[in-house]
Amino acid sequence: MKSISVLALAAAITLPALSAEKEEWVSLFNGKDLTGWSPKIRGSEAGENYKNTFRVTDGVIEVNYSEYDKWESQYGHLFYEKKFSHYRLRLEYRFTGEQLEGGPGWAKRNSGIMVHSESPETMGKDQDFPTSLEVQLLGGFEKGERTTGNLCTPGTHVVMDGKLAKQHCISAKSETYRGEQWVTVEVEVRGGKAIRHLINGEEVIRYTEPQFDDSEKGKALAELTGDKIIKEGYFCLQSESHPCEFRNIEILVLEP
Repeated sequence: MKSISVLALAAAITLPALSAEKEEWVSLFNGKDLTGWSPKIRGSEAGENYKNTFRVTDGVIEVNYSEYDKWESQYGHLFYEKKFSHYRLRLEYRFTGEQLEGGPGWAKRNSGIMVHSESPETMGKDQDFPTSLEVQLLGGFEKGERTTGNLCTPGTHVVMDGKLAKQHCISAKSETYRGEQWVTVEVEVRGGKAIRHLINGEEVIRYTEPQFDDSEKGKALAELTGDKIIKEGYFCLQSESHPCEFRNIEILVLEP
């Protein structure tokens, strides 16, 4: 995954201010089990939690590889059961331990939140990633800078700075977060109009007109939904070979 820097964001995109006293955040994770969530792991059927990859421990959702021998491209995603269109999703994440043997170099301290995603049932059994927009979550290494809250686009494109962006990954403007510290990420999704990512309360990237690409799968999904512009979808948490944890997962549903 090779990222490029974006120096100018689409400043012309304005998102309505929200009144704090009217915000009604709803928890999506009960802290005890995976009720309301369903896995789809490459090589397995939808709903099968291969080698207990996703589990709940001490009030957090763990991406755990203790039952794996080595990584063999078993990319996984944990889907929430409902789809949404206009909302703000907020959670905390952190990376722990060491990457599983066999994991690709780019996946070290790498995870993500896929939004506006296809359903796990429409994914192929050996499909690596759902067609979606990925809020890429990266942990810093001992040296060098490594942004988080980036955008990756498996099977999709977006508009940035007035132009159709077809790059697979686009870097955000965030700090580097090292070690096992918890980081808060928020995604504000306005249907098929605008999306922005925030890290620890600061906006780091925004874009508009999320849409399916021109691949056969993209065309099939556009036909299924009746529109090339992606106006709603599921969201899911990612498993890419490095252990990580998620907690305090909540959503604020917005008016269109």
